[in-house]
Amino acid sequence: MDFDFTWVLLGFPIAFTLGWLASRLDLRQLRIENRQAPKAYFRGLNFLLNEQQDQAIDAFIEAVQNDPDTSELHFALGNLFRRRGEYERAVRVHEHLMSRGDLTQTERDRAQHALALDFLKAGLLDRAETALRKLEGTGYEEEARLALLSIYERSRDWTHATDIAAKLDSASHGSFSNRQAHYLCEQAVSAAASGDTGQALDSLQQAAAMAPASPRPLIDLAKLQTQLGHHADAFATLRRLEQTAPQALPLAAGLLVNIAQQSGQQTAALDLLKANYAQLPSIDVVEAIVKLDTASADPRQWYGQHLEREASLVAAAKWIAGEKLGSEREHSMVQRALDQATKPLMRYRCAACGFEATQHFWHCPGCQAWDSYPARRIEEL
Repeated sequence: MDFDFTWVLLGFPIAFTLGWLASRLDLRQLRIENRQAPKAYFRGLNFLLNEQQDQAIDAFIEAVQNDPDTSELHFALGNLFRRRGEYERAVRVHEHLMSRGDLTQTERDRAQHALALDFLKAGLLDRAETALRKLEGTGYEEEARLALLSIYERSRDWTHATDIAAKLDSASHGSFSNRQAHYLCEQAVSAAASGDTGQALDSLQQAAAMAPASPRPLIDLAKLQTQLGHHADAFATLRRLEQTAPQALPLAAGLLVNIAQQSGQQTAALDLLKANYAQLPSIDVVEAIVKLDTASADPRQWYGQHLEREASLVAAAKWIAGEKLGSEREHSMVQRALDQATKPLMRYRCAACGFEATQHFWHCPGCQAWDSYPARRIEEL
């Protein structure tokens, strides 16, 4: 039986046609998928710019499903989850990225940093610390150290905080000497509370040497010296404070009065306060002067002098307290009203976040900033 080549000749065009159609269908499907991923991505960006985070998350999830190998989409989605407070979902996204074997080292470091931020925002400080420690020697090392510093400050782990601050200082990322001095002061407080006054004194003297212009080490040192009965040393410490940080003397004015009365150095303390007031008038210094100026017929005249220099409701209230206005009942009502009005003016205010407090803080309880409280009260700002 002869083989009919006619079917072969007819089969070639048919096979070619079918192959061409199949390739066109594949290309069309590929184009559709490639179009869908960018569209979903750009739609997500549009929602994000319009602060529609729920819709943006849905769009990015769609984009990730269409193109699961794109790491940038995963980073965008994880960051959105973190901003939304959905930390568990953010952790899952970034842990999925970390498990992939096709990531470059740069992308892996980026995912590790993002994962650490997820833990930090979620308040999982121990897991955040572990994740941040893995970023040593990477491009995120400085950011990781700053985050670790924040963790140790929040947990009051002053030993590790000192170690991290020293590394940042040695790496020329700004001066951290003031912070290290604060850490030493915090350690001194703990040592004094446990009865180790020798260690407390050593820490405070080390802090004063590390940050000569910082007022806290000298003020804390004077307080400890007073508690130990070393009034002469405490007075010398506050004299040094007036020389190195005169703007902070109002914070120690009451302590200076106590030291002077205990050691019999009222005259020297009064001269020190008057010299400071001449340059930097403050209601706290005025009040200390009034307590020590027993030689004057009426020490309250200092409140009047302060009123001549500054319009101070606090000084006016303190001056009126010693005057007689009408009947005793009327005077009591006026005094009570003035005292109530001056209470908000006697607070301290954080310059970084505006948090107000009746006492002065070296470390703001609101925003965690150091040295953000001026030494002067709200009325004097």
